[in-house]
Amino acid sequence: MTSGETAAAHGETIVEQISIAATADRVFAALVDPQQRMRWWGGEGMFRTTHMESDLRVGGTWLQSGIGRDGRPFTIRGEYRIVERPRVLAFTWLPSWQGNAEASLVRFDLAERDGVTTVRLTHSGLTPQDRQIHRGWPQILGWLAAYVTPAAAP
Repeated sequence: MTSGETAAAHGETIVEQISIAATADRVFAALVDPQQRMRWWGGEGMFRTTHMESDLRVGGTWLQSGIGRDGRPFTIRGEYRIVERPRVLAFTWLPSWQGNAEASLVRFDLAERDGVTTVRLTHSGLTPQDRQIHRGWPQILGWLAAYVTPAAAP
């Protein structure tokens, strides 16, 4: 896929939603700040992000890499399509673990009310096979929520 093409060449879409007891600013920062993202994106026995680069602007690129559950390295790269802090973040998604993958589109929509942010994730432009491979979004959103939610007082 060329950089000028849209990432919605295929029709399958994943939509997930979660409410997080944190401000939209806090959630957005955890999504875009490379140091923060490496702290929460991944889990024991799953995969772990060890490196992230980000040129946070429309047309800017990002790259995330780490170690997969099988012990092999992985890389995900893409280009930012929408950056509207703290409401919308959209970027293309091209993972290394899919041999002939085409870029798809990941979009986070954040809506805050009374200090609680509803995060709606839409991953579009997927083939049916891609849709099965990318079933881990609920877990990733859970890691995000655990990272940005203040710890309960004892």
